[in-house]
Amino acid sequence: MKWVLFGVAGIVVLVCLIAIVGAMLPRDHVASRTVRLRRPQQDVWNAVTTETGKSSVPVEVVERDPPRRLVTRVTAAEKNFGGTWTIAIAPEAASNGSAPASVLTITEDGWVANPIFRFVSRVVIGHHATMDGLLKQVAAKFSEPPVLSGE
Repeated sequence: MKWVLFGVAGIVVLVCLIAIVGAMLPRDHVASRTVRLRRPQQDVWNAVTTETGKSSVPVEVVERDPPRRLVTRVTAAEKNFGGTWTIAIAPEAASNGSAPASVLTITEDGWVANPIFRFVSRVVIGHHATMDGLLKQVAAKFSEPPVLSGE
């Protein structure tokens, strides 16, 4: 029985430490990732908008400029986190007669309210996890390797 109490006490201490560290982390963050694709802007736009339409996070479209820019914002219904995603698709100059290419960048300007979620988002999962997943899905649609860059 003593070991069970030690175990429970250890878990309580761990959760308290996570909450303290999370409270010391900044509430707001900016994260960005980029992938280059050997596809024209319109193809990338179609792939991105198809994939973002599958999100379970409630968002509203703030700006839509096909095939260059899409800005979405998490709705007020979500209380634990929020912010905007700016999806930019820029053409990249073709070289030596190669096919058109595009540079796809996602920038998240977000916040996480709960200190425990903030710790998990920053230290365990990382602010890039969701955007990395989306960029990898888009690259996979074109059978291209997802070489990601950004902060």
